[in-house]
Amino acid sequence: MKYDLLIVGGGPAGLTAAIHARARNKSALVISNDPLASPLSKAPAMANYPGLPGVTGRELVEGLMAQARDLGVEFKQGRVLSVMPMGESVMVSVGSDVVEGGAAILALGVARAAPLRGENEFLGRGVSYCATCDGMFYRNKSVVCAGDAPNFEEEVEFLRSIGCQVTVKRLAGLSILGESAVTGVRDAKGEETPCDGVFLLRASIAPAQLAPGLETEGGYIKVDGRMATSLPGVYAAGDCTGQPLQLAKAVGQGQMAAHFAIEGMG
Repeated sequence: MKYDLLIVGGGPAGLTAAIHARARNKSALVISNDPLASPLSKAPAMANYPGLPGVTGRELVEGLMAQARDLGVEFKQGRVLSVMPMGESVMVSVGSDVVEGGAAILALGVARAAPLRGENEFLGRGVSYCATCDGMFYRNKSVVCAGDAPNFEEEVEFLRSIGCQVTVKRLAGLSILGESAVTGVRDAKGEETPCDGVFLLRASIAPAQLAPGLETEGGYIKVDGRMATSLPGVYAAGDCTGQPLQLAKAVGQGQMAAHFAIEGMG
């Protein structure tokens, strides 16, 4: 099935975009981790959101989700690994699945971690973000897994089930070693572990790694006045576009991104 809009992120920007899409009678799929596990949902009170003084973060997120569902927005939980414009469509890979949309809106929030030393250099040459996608390349080989994804243990067990010798490491201070391909990792204590591959199973991936060719500035996604990014058919909204990191801005940009994405479909 091809959706009109694929929305990556289930926070206020993404949910607002989805609600606006349905108000315009467009199909929308929101792809995210559990929205109720977000930092916003844990906020005890929102003092500066217009018209709803004292609302808790969880109440706000639950209200947005309920409104979106009532309007017919579809949801898919999972880690988005790549966003690829393909002519008249945008393809988004979610774990080992691929979904198609007429346009995509990136509502990723703030990238909370810088790439590890060696991560970009060895991406596709021993570094992977998905065990179920790439694990079979490392069958009966040694691999290192590190990350904080909700399904981290599930992915580790999958690798073990296909014969991988798995070592689990913490992300903090990890460096990836190699020359033409990965040969090992060095942890924060300086201990080196030889391996054939490294699986970085983060809850989310930084924008520039998610969509090759996506222009960023200071770690944030560059957008124009229509919330369009440097990639055709790809828009962005919310904290991932930069300061100010405010809820009201995220909601406004989510509406704008959906409006201009739909307008761009003709």
